[in-house]
Amino acid sequence: MNDLEEIVYKHALLNAAKHKGNANPGAVMGSIMANEPELRSRAKEIGPLAGKIVAQVNGLSAEEQASEMEKFGVEVQEKKKVKEVGLQELPGTHENIVLRFAPNPSGPLHIGHSRAAVPNAEYVKRHNGKLILRIEDTDPKRVYEDAYEMIPEDLEWLGIHPDETVYQSDRFDIYYDYARQLIEKGAVYMCTCDGATFKELKDNCKPCPCRDNSVEENLKLWEKFDTMEAGEAVLRVKTDINHKNPAIRDWVAMRLVDETHPRLGNKYRIYPMMNFSVAVDDHLMGMTHVLRGKDHLANSEKQKYLYDHMGWDLPEFIHYGRLKMEDIALSTSKALAGIEDGTYSGWDDPRLGTLRAIARRGIDPKTIYNLITEIGVKMADSAISWKKIYGLNRNYLEPIANRYFFVEDPQLIEVKGYEDGEVVIERPLHADHLDRGNRLLPFNGSAYLAKSDIADGVFRLMDAVNVDISGEEITYNSTSFEDARDMKARIIQWVPVGDNVNVKIVMDDASVKEGMGEIALCDLSVGDIVQFERVGFARLDEIKDDELIFYYAHK
Repeated sequence: MNDLEEIVYKHALLNAAKHKGNANPGAVMGSIMANEPELRSRAKEIGPLAGKIVAQVNGLSAEEQASEMEKFGVEVQEKKKVKEVGLQELPGTHENIVLRFAPNPSGPLHIGHSRAAVPNAEYVKRHNGKLILRIEDTDPKRVYEDAYEMIPEDLEWLGIHPDETVYQSDRFDIYYDYARQLIEKGAVYMCTCDGATFKELKDNCKPCPCRDNSVEENLKLWEKFDTMEAGEAVLRVKTDINHKNPAIRDWVAMRLVDETHPRLGNKYRIYPMMNFSVAVDDHLMGMTHVLRGKDHLANSEKQKYLYDHMGWDLPEFIHYGRLKMEDIALSTSKALAGIEDGTYSGWDDPRLGTLRAIARRGIDPKTIYNLITEIGVKMADSAISWKKIYGLNRNYLEPIANRYFFVEDPQLIEVKGYEDGEVVIERPLHADHLDRGNRLLPFNGSAYLAKSDIADGVFRLMDAVNVDISGEEITYNSTSFEDARDMKARIIQWVPVGDNVNVKIVMDDASVKEGMGEIALCDLSVGDIVQFERVGFARLDEIKDDELIFYYAHK
């Protein structure tokens, strides 16, 4: 076998391996032409040879083909898996689906919450299901009272409209009823062991003495539970005391709390633990699917014990990976501490990752919604960054944001030698949407320039004149753009004298750019998005008598 025959033979063996032992002459020819460019000039010679060798290879048994592949060092390269993007299909039933978004009201929603809110809402939308907003407020230490109003507002901004809103703090009597039922079933018990003793027993796979309480003994303790001291007793769910994960062994369902609750005051002392209230509510509310982070895998396993004790059907549990966010402050407790000590101006401080901070800067809600939908609910961790958010958001802002001049730290200049009188320069509000009209910028030889733009050299005041700058002296050079281009003059913005407005731009790091903008900015309304040329996109946040305040979005 000569060198050419060996090459054709290898390609034939490889093609046969990919197609259950039957190589195709055309496919073998194509593989050679694609992978052996130096042989393309010999195509007429290779064609008949390929047909002959393919027939020879196809005549071999599967074992003989495998042996030949090993002999000639031919390996089948596995195709790289295509990265899965977007929401995969829900497992289980797709009829009458019920899902829930269940935040703790410790503060407003941040971008991390959208990891749960968006997929739930999107699945409900796709399958015409039902979405329940369930406020999980059974830990008074973690309740921020204003969050009861802020959370629905944040969801509204995201474009998510729950079909029903439920507060767990309204459902304590329901939890008590199921606790009693479980006691009567012998599935739970009142434990009066101190925490350290129980932990030692649990860690050694030994049951505590209370586990053998009779139903009557447990009911008696339950009846006087709320008269005990906090920590004196808890209600525990019976699980496998030998479970490999100690955290799952006989977990706590109810405990005593003496904190004042923002909605309940001191009406109750017996509070359900999250795994108890969540399992009861997911069943009673008819959840067909439960989406949660993979950090809840152990909680899902805990809750399954409750389902088994009650004879309930399990929903489909779907766990997804963590969402890693670069340079985004997400800790609600740290944000609140920062607000209280003055580090942050509020929940919408531009340095925070709250949805209201993101909205204030002019990030379109569709940017967040579509980004989270694209990430999906796979188990692998995902990472997003401001750069990614800005790239997607630019697609929404580019067509809607009109263009305006802004100069930071404005300096009044006089162009010596300019003798053309006042001219009115027209610039389109948006170069791609000329139907929106023009801005009018009068120029009479004077203007405001950004202090940072004043440097020695030749410059063109955009659409106006070309000037020479030497130290503090600015002199007229010419008018035409062609001259500016020939001189390689740098083009700078300017703001007319008289027809202008004071502008502040609050940046993403909370620093402030102060300067002047053209008078056409006064036609804007709060919430409008603009693009300051050479600065970036910004949202008008506040209109004062002598000043417009914008929040910076991004370049």
